[in-house]
Amino acid sequence: MAERFDVIVIGAGPGGYIAAIRAAQLGMKVACVEKWKNPKGELALGGTCLNVGCIPSKALLASSEEFDKIRHHVSEHGISVGSVKLDLGKMIARKEGIVSKMTKGIEFLFRKNKITWLKGHGRFVGQADGQYQVEVAGDAGTSVAEAARIIIATGSKARHLPGIPVDNQRICDNEGALSLGEVPKRLGIIGSGVIGLELGSVWRRLGAQVTILEALPAFLGACDESVAKEAWKLFTKQGLAIELGVRIGEVKAGAKDIVISYTDAKGAAQSQSFDRVIVSVGRVPNTENLNLEAIGLNVDERGFIPVDGHCATAKPGIYAIGDVVRGPMLAHKAEDEGVAVAEILAGQKPHIDYNCVPWVIYTAPEIAWVGKTEQALKAEGRAVRCGQFPFMANGRALGMDEADGFVKVIVDAATDEVLGVHIIGSGASDLIAEAVMAMEFKASAEDIARICHAHPSLSEVVREAALASDKRALNM
Repeated sequence: MAERFDVIVIGAGPGGYIAAIRAAQLGMKVACVEKWKNPKGELALGGTCLNVGCIPSKALLASSEEFDKIRHHVSEHGISVGSVKLDLGKMIARKEGIVSKMTKGIEFLFRKNKITWLKGHGRFVGQADGQYQVEVAGDAGTSVAEAARIIIATGSKARHLPGIPVDNQRICDNEGALSLGEVPKRLGIIGSGVIGLELGSVWRRLGAQVTILEALPAFLGACDESVAKEAWKLFTKQGLAIELGVRIGEVKAGAKDIVISYTDAKGAAQSQSFDRVIVSVGRVPNTENLNLEAIGLNVDERGFIPVDGHCATAKPGIYAIGDVVRGPMLAHKAEDEGVAVAEILAGQKPHIDYNCVPWVIYTAPEIAWVGKTEQALKAEGRAVRCGQFPFMANGRALGMDEADGFVKVIVDAATDEVLGVHIIGSGASDLIAEAVMAMEFKASAEDIARICHAHPSLSEVVREAALASDKRALNM
């Protein structure tokens, strides 16, 4: 007989495990289905983000930044060092240790909140008497659990290109790119999105010659144009070779190298040889093998599950969150949706403003933004004012030797409401939180300008940019 729960969550990534915890906090009997296994063959919670995504990549970014600083920047602080050696194995082991600590932490939270972990692959097998049946196939065999309410949170996987076999040894996606056994002399990256730029930055700092091939004619098209322009200048100065408007042809892995043949932006045939290649061309939703047909649910032409503004599907009691639904594929967006759905199931009325979901690229300097870009607002016919202030005029940034970049604040010309904040600079991932708070509460630039900011701090740049939107910057 199937074990019955109030809620079953399929997937234990950031959206799924957070949804399960919040539902349990609200008094529901919760089960969470997860089949992920780490490289040791051990079942692990956390999904892509914790195991082969956000957390391990940020660990390697931090380690590679330390290595780069010691090699190239500490002398400016009056610090002299001898020869600097890289122990890549230890660096990778540190990354794996952090991942293990985080995934074990979720196991603890499941026990604390009395959440049942159903270990295996979950798929729908039917519905009866107001309950949906979910089959769980794992190492211990196959079982069936049922609940009247299901949250689908199966996340996404790396998109691969036809004719380019990813083996995660020589030709890698995000998983293989996090665990290379050695620093490649020549690294080719197909795609200049978030993952491509972050992983390219890691291996460039560790000594690789990195070339990024991007199909689109514009660099960082989702960013504000002024930020994208600054990022191009800084990243190419650091040593990233970036080619835009590229049309990838054959990718041939030979005995010694991998040759990528392509057409450049001018239509000329080109080819380059690499020791390793990373394919980073976006992600696709994990919606196959869920057997959605068993409950009369379908996906759209791109594989996403259609939902309304509250993440509800066309089937009563079935919700979907995170990377399997519309909107940005961001872990924190999935988390907020997980909390919201759990609270909806408890009779509450939560709300998510998707315009206030921040984006971050963890390069050096970091890039972060929330709200709309200047070009998008002008395309809408919106009259705006912009204020911009550079980190080079900030004492804290100068003292840290991290004075690249700026903060840009965009406001409605008539009401002064903050419509977008765009940052390229040190600590952007943290500084953007103030902008998110301001936009959630419909604050004006004047509100930000009137709030006392600690001195000296990087946060002062946000305040100065807000002041600059009214031509009142105090330190420039």
